Amino acid sequence: MDRIRIVGGNALNGIIPISGAKNAALPLMIASLLTSDTLTLENVPHLADVEGLIRILGNHGVDIAVNGRREHQDGSYSRTVHFTCRTVADTTAPYELVSKMRASFWVIGPLLAREGQARVSLPGGCAIGTRPVDLFIEGLTALGAEMEIDGGYINAKAPKGGLIGARYTFPKVSVGATHVMLMAASLARGTTVIGNAAREPEVVDLANCLNAMGAKISGAGTSTITIEGVTSLSGARHRVLPDRIETGTYAMAVAMTGGDVTLSGTDITLLDTAIEAIRRAGAEVSAVEGGIRVIGHGDQIRPVDIVTEPFPGFPTDLQAQFMGLMTRANGVSHVTETIFENRFMHVQELARLGAKITLSGQTARIEGVTRLRGAPVMATDLRASVSLVIAGLAAEGETMVSRVYHLDRGFERLEEKLTRCGAIVERITD
Repeated sequence: MDRIRIVGGNALNGIIPISGAKNAALPLMIASLLTSDTLTLENVPHLADVEGLIRILGNHGVDIAVNGRREHQDGSYSRTVHFTCRTVADTTAPYELVSKMRASFWVIGPLLAREGQARVSLPGGCAIGTRPVDLFIEGLTALGAEMEIDGGYINAKAPKGGLIGARYTFPKVSVGATHVMLMAASLARGTTVIGNAAREPEVVDLANCLNAMGAKISGAGTSTITIEGVTSLSGARHRVLPDRIETGTYAMAVAMTGGDVTLSGTDITLLDTAIEAIRRAGAEVSAVEGGIRVIGHGDQIRPVDIVTEPFPGFPTDLQAQFMGLMTRANGVSHVTETIFENRFMHVQELARLGAKITLSGQTARIEGVTRLRGAPVMATDLRASVSLVIAGLAAEGETMVSRVYHLDRGFERLEEKLTRCGAIVERITD
């Protein structure tokens, strides 16, 4: 099993290219099930989750052609992938596939809209929380679908003639359920109005792609989205937006280690709240041509309190990384998690590096320390794993991060990107 070895103490200087967003790429790939034409996606990241979904879509009859990677001057790679589903080969998403990647459950929307039926395994829980599918079921039921849970599967059937547009307001914000409703309602008869919709940039990216395919969606990026159903969708060419979580992660790494780094191929407007928190912590962050420039000052980190919230609030996917930054702050900070009920598993591992963190319910109190010391640590989930890398970059001595398969799900070529900026990071394969 691979591990990542980090020798801390080096400031980061140079250019870090930002990849396409995993959280945007996955629903965009699933949208290929909605049409018999080819959907071409540019800037697709090469990640374990993306490769897993490619295999899952193949099970449903999607033909996939990868153009390969093209290297650019800033060290970035871009990948273009073509998805073609002439006919849906199978409307069942079996447990052995869905259990490996929760986002694969989202195929229920396109399958139901295009084929009128779907049999999809319940995804179960995950390390950071249960994330139940009741919002998906309620939303699709509002569109006229009959939903039955039997033997660990959801059997879904659309009414004769297809799904029917309706008004539905989510009782709580859900990015995944908003993705599914957008895809399903695009082929429904009549107009659908979604209330309390997720406002994340990835939702807007999906809506833009669906509109390029012929859908009629308005209001994406606000809490109310309107979809006028169409009879069919065509192919399209769409570029996956930059990964705002990767952007924020590397910005925090620079803030913690010190240095001067340009994050190329990204957009500062994708994460205003997180950028503001990083600035309050003492780093200089500014928009530059083609990306973002971050200047960190290492030992001059200021304590900042944050609360995770749906977009445009502070992203839950940056909470662990920001906690890592706050372990070196000159004072006490607080991190409150409101999205997932079990997303503090990295606390014990950060403590192994010398962090002083106490928990009270969903709030962590972090007392900054003058130095961290390297130690063996274990990744518990995707975002927690990279928080340990950030802390290791600032720690004295060697940090060894195990179970980095979590990291490979969401961060493309992390060791290469950091090494190009002066970090000592290497992957060790046992």
